[in-house]
Amino acid sequence: MARKKFRNSQRKITSSDRSFQEYITGQPAPQTTRTELLRLIRGGEDTFLELKVKLSNSEKIAQEIVALANTAGGTMVFGVTDQLRIQGVRNPEGVQQELVRICREEIYPALVPYIDTVAFDSGERILALDIEGKNKPYRTRAGKFYLRIGSEKREATREELSTLLNETRPIFYENIPIPRLKEEDFDDALLWSFANGFEKDPLGKNGYATASFLKNDLLLAIDNGNGFLPTVAAVLLFAENEKVFETIPRSGIKARRFAGKDTNSELVEESEINGNLLFQYESVLRFIGQYCDLWKHKSQKPQSQKDSPINSRGNYHLYSINEAVANLLMHRDLALGEIETRVLIFDDSIEFINPRRTNGFVPPASKAIRYGITQKVNPQISAIFSRREYGAKIPQGGLPMILKQSQQFSGKRVELYTTNDEFRLKIYGA
Repeated sequence: MARKKFRNSQRKITSSDRSFQEYITGQPAPQTTRTELLRLIRGGEDTFLELKVKLSNSEKIAQEIVALANTAGGTMVFGVTDQLRIQGVRNPEGVQQELVRICREEIYPALVPYIDTVAFDSGERILALDIEGKNKPYRTRAGKFYLRIGSEKREATREELSTLLNETRPIFYENIPIPRLKEEDFDDALLWSFANGFEKDPLGKNGYATASFLKNDLLLAIDNGNGFLPTVAAVLLFAENEKVFETIPRSGIKARRFAGKDTNSELVEESEINGNLLFQYESVLRFIGQYCDLWKHKSQKPQSQKDSPINSRGNYHLYSINEAVANLLMHRDLALGEIETRVLIFDDSIEFINPRRTNGFVPPASKAIRYGITQKVNPQISAIFSRREYGAKIPQGGLPMILKQSQQFSGKRVELYTTNDEFRLKIYGA
């Protein structure tokens, strides 16, 4: 770690050269000094330094870059032998262009590289590619994740990948590819009813080519050369129910009914709901319907219930509850694997609890969200799930509608707050 800190602390800005980063951003970019680079090379390869004689295999170079980015960042130097001898590169301009292409096209999410060319008195020139992994996890175009252990790279294990995913920014999680799924693991009835909602016979004579449609039309899969890899979004939206739970166990929802006004009361019923998002949406609403009455208007409540001294069932605004369930499914941060998505039904309220990172979200964002200014966690999932063609029949208006209509219906203000990486929405009944 000391070498990494030393390298970063020694970065200097020069006005004579312009790196690719400077060209992209329009800002002066840090340059690697010759003295600093020589000190790094003399120390040999380690967790933060990879030495290459030349750029000969773009696929392996992409793997090395991914490994450095997923671990702790570092530097890749071209033009140096394994014996730490400066040999130089023949065509530094061409190598630089290829490195830019690899970082842009062979790695996801794309990297904007810092590339420095360092010349020596002997005429040799070497290239230093500085890598910062700010948007972990990174993967190759083939959908593989790598880590750097000492001076070697290796593919991440299931446990290591889980840790990487827990650290990722939520906006990237839905694009993570999931291996070992096939075309037959998807619900064709759901997928093609969605497609047919836009146009009849969307693929014409090609038939129901599920993999092609997910990859080319919906951008919910990638091709790793040996077939297709569906993304998290594709699985959550269109996979068969049992396959969703097998591949993404954290996607389940816990629905609980308590015989009281808080979780200290007796638990009446608990249900774990697993499956694709449409199945979960309908199942959660059915569970709520067992214990609550949902009305479009407060005046719809039967007179016998209005005059009864006993309120055994809560009464809620139909569209507000539907929208709350939809938001629960669309905007949860699945990268937070230890926090469950819950729906808690009490005598006087329903509480919806989602994993949502507190850091960077409150207090400004939690206030703005009341006015419809949102930070969407899963934009692809939200775009499809909220479409009428998907079949969920979600009312319009979002969170502002929930807040307004629920208060008008019950006379009680909706509670909305975030704490301990949880987003909580509590709606009171009439």
